[in-house]
Amino acid sequence: MIVYDKTTLQNKALLDEAQSLQKAGFIALEQYQSFEKKLIVLKTHDNLLIRALFFILGAFLYSSLCGFVTLTTLETLNENYEYLVFFFALIGFVGAEILAQSKFYGHGLDDAFILGSQLTFAFAIGIASNSNELLIAALVTITAVLSYLRYLHLSMALLFCMAFTATLIFGILELDESIHPFLPFLMMSFAAALYFGSKTTMQKLTAPFYLNGLLLAKNFALILFYFSGNYLVVRELSIQLLQQDVKPGTDIPFALLFYAFTFIVPAAFLFFALVKKDRILLWIGLLTLCFSVYTIRFYYAIMPIEIALTIWGALIFALTLIAIKKLKNKETGITFQPDRFTKTNAFLNAEILIASQMGGIKPEVTIESPMDFGGGGFSGGGSDGSF
Repeated sequence: MIVYDKTTLQNKALLDEAQSLQKAGFIALEQYQSFEKKLIVLKTHDNLLIRALFFILGAFLYSSLCGFVTLTTLETLNENYEYLVFFFALIGFVGAEILAQSKFYGHGLDDAFILGSQLTFAFAIGIASNSNELLIAALVTITAVLSYLRYLHLSMALLFCMAFTATLIFGILELDESIHPFLPFLMMSFAAALYFGSKTTMQKLTAPFYLNGLLLAKNFALILFYFSGNYLVVRELSIQLLQQDVKPGTDIPFALLFYAFTFIVPAAFLFFALVKKDRILLWIGLLTLCFSVYTIRFYYAIMPIEIALTIWGALIFALTLIAIKKLKNKETGITFQPDRFTKTNAFLNAEILIASQMGGIKPEVTIESPMDFGGGGFSGGGSDGSF
C-alpha cells in the first residue's frame, strides 16, 4: 500500500534519529554528515519555511494545470461544470502519485497536490450532491485514510480524524430526534474507542511507518473527548444544532455533569501526564484547563477581567516558582534540568539576563586620576615644554 520503498523510509527514520542525537550533543557533526552521505533518503525538507515556499510553488503549478484544462474544455462542457471539478481532483491525485513515485515526501510540492486533491474532491462532491454534508464527510474520510496509508502524510491522518468525526455527527443528526440529546455521550464513546483503538494498534505495530499517524489519532481522541463534554461546547451546539431553547434561569440537561466534566478531565490529563511523563498529554491538559476557565468566565464574570488576570497570573507565578525550587536539583523523573533533545539557548539567555538585572551589574564608579594633566598650549596635549 505504501508508495515509497520501505528501505528508504527506514533510512529516513535513522537519519532523523541521528540528527536528533547530533543536536543533543551525543555525536559530532562530522559523524552525522558521514552517516548522511551513506544513506539513500527521500526528497524532503525539514525547514518549514522552505517547505512552505515549495508548497506555494506547488499550489501555483496545480492551479495552472486546472486553469489550462478549464480554458480548453469549458466551451464543450457548457453547464456540466461539476465534471470539471472532479477532473481537477483527478489531476491532484495523479500529481501526488507522480511526485511520490519520484521520491518526494514532505517536500512541499507533494503537499500541495495531496491537499489540493482532497479539497477539490470535497467541492466536487458538494456540487454533485447539492451540499450533502454527510456524503461529503463520508467520502473525504475514505479518501483521506487511503491517502495516509499510501503517502504517510500526517495532514491526511488529521483530515481522516476530523472527517470521521464529522461523519458521525451528521449521521447522528440524520437519525430520530429522540437520539439527538445523547450526541455528547455518543461522541465521548467514539473518542474513547478511537483512543484505545489507536493505543492497542500502536502496541501491536511491527513496522514504524504508521506510528506518527496513530499517535496523532490518539491525541486527537483526547481532545475530542474533552470537547464532547465541555459545558460551553455542549450548550452552544445544543442551541445551534439541536435548536434547543435555553431560556434565562434554565439550563441544559445534565448541566451539573458537564460542569464537573469540564474541570475533572483536564485535571486527570495533568495527573496522568505527570505519572507517565507524557509531554504531549501535559500540553493538552494545560490547554484544556485554560479553556475550562474560559468556559466558566464566558457565563459567569465574577470579577473584572484585569483583576482576574492579575490574580491568576500571580497564582501561576507562585506555583511555578515553588515547582522550580522543588525540581531544580532532581536529576531523574520529573525534573527542571534542561532536556538535551530540546534547544535551551533561549532559557539560558533569559537566565543570564535576569541574573545581570538582579545584581550582576554594578553601577559605574568614577575614579579620579592621581596625575594632573593640563598646560597644553596648542590642542590640549598636556605639555608646555617643561617636565
